[in-house]
Amino acid sequence: MYVAGNNNEEYEEKKDIKRRVKKLKVLDPKIAQNLSIFLGSFRMPYEEIKRIILEVDEEQLNDSIIQNLVSHLPEQEQVSSLARFKNDYNSLSEPEQFGVVMSSVKNLRPRLNAILFKLQFEEQVNNIRPDVMAVATACEELKKSKRFGNVLELVLLIGNYMNAGSRNAQTFGFNINFLCKLKDIKSADQKTTFLHFLAQICEEKYPDLLKFPDDLQNVDKASKVCAENMEKNLKQMEKQLHQLEKDLETFPPPQDLHDKFVTKMSRFASHAQEQHHKLAIVHGNMEKLYHDLMHYFVINPKKVTAEEFFSDISNFRSMFMQAVKENIKWRETEEKQRHAKLAKEKIEKEKRERQQKKRLLLEKNLEGDETGVMDSLLEALQSGEAFRDRRKRTARPKDTQKTTSPRSQWPVLKSWNQENQKAELERSHSGQNIHLNTARIPITKEPSYETEAYSSNTRSKAVRKREGHAVSDLRKKEMGTVISDTENNAVPEVEALLARLRAL
Repeated sequence: MYVAGNNNEEYEEKKDIKRRVKKLKVLDPKIAQNLSIFLGSFRMPYEEIKRIILEVDEEQLNDSIIQNLVSHLPEQEQVSSLARFKNDYNSLSEPEQFGVVMSSVKNLRPRLNAILFKLQFEEQVNNIRPDVMAVATACEELKKSKRFGNVLELVLLIGNYMNAGSRNAQTFGFNINFLCKLKDIKSADQKTTFLHFLAQICEEKYPDLLKFPDDLQNVDKASKVCAENMEKNLKQMEKQLHQLEKDLETFPPPQDLHDKFVTKMSRFASHAQEQHHKLAIVHGNMEKLYHDLMHYFVINPKKVTAEEFFSDISNFRSMFMQAVKENIKWRETEEKQRHAKLAKEKIEKEKRERQQKKRLLLEKNLEGDETGVMDSLLEALQSGEAFRDRRKRTARPKDTQKTTSPRSQWPVLKSWNQENQKAELERSHSGQNIHLNTARIPITKEPSYETEAYSSNTRSKAVRKREGHAVSDLRKKEMGTVISDTENNAVPEVEALLARLRAL
């Protein structure tokens, strides 16, 4: 197996050497080299290439293969000369062998050109039709849009107002390309342009005009269309169709069973003529609409191309929408700055008020004016000003001595009842009797029980009244003692609070 492998390699190497030593007999060396490179990339037998060309097999053929074949194919004279070496086929180089095989195909180059046209026809139609429709639709949009016309009037009005008193005052119109120059006209502070001012006027006074970009949806597509190239492509398509019809008329009858060129290309020619006719009608309507639009805007179509015109409109449309967005962004920024400024002013105002209150409180304490001190302290306590920046106090050591509450110092009152009242009455009666006996001579008289009872009742009422007053006075005195003790305890806290306020 190893020996057989070596023999095959040697055979292939000798075969390559033989190929290299074969001399060209007809073809130019450069043409032969390019054709050899193409055939090496194609990797298909020459007879198979011939068959798919005769059958116009679109499944195996594509425009790239046909284009390379047309560009590398020798001239018809050289191909005809190679037909003489049909019997010396094996002694020829690969490019010349391919030429010998292709020499049997009649009208090879016209045939390849027709096949290439057929393969590229649908692509050409799909490229031309959208461009024609875009330009035609854009012309209709511009002519029907009332909003765009009102925007142009507004631009002219603002321009005349700005040019009042100059030689450009009361202008009747302006060139359409002037719309793109509005961004270069700036205010004194160099922050706002004519375009931003126009957008602001539309926002404030004429909000409906902000929708004019929606009326011009196809202007951007039309700005990318080159009318000259489109017309050139249509003419090229028409020329190829005429050439195809001419070739079909002069084509000889097929001599090979695989030759289906005339049959397939005749059907294609009929379809292509129909498609081209429709495109020509649409293109004619587009040109008419464009010339009418140029007349509407008083523009010379010979001086301004469709591409330039629609580019100016498209750029103005884009710049206007951008100016509207920038105006909205600036307003939002200003609103945020205004809110931030108000919040800052509010904070500073509250800070000044707090400082003013502290200063007034300190001034009152320094002057020794006690009037309103407690009110100021209460206000400071209620608002929380007295406790701002309050630091934690260290725990005080507990007192070893017991504190006596004011309530423990109150006198204990005896409960009042009827027996106590009788005892008091007896003591008062005995005192009165002693006083009467020592003051004057006793008079013997029968006791009057009614008078004694009356005087006894009167005295008991008086005693109860005096005792009530005594209890009331005692309670008041006790309450005063409690209040006094409370105030005495509150004094150190107030003094500490005043000291802290002075430190603030």
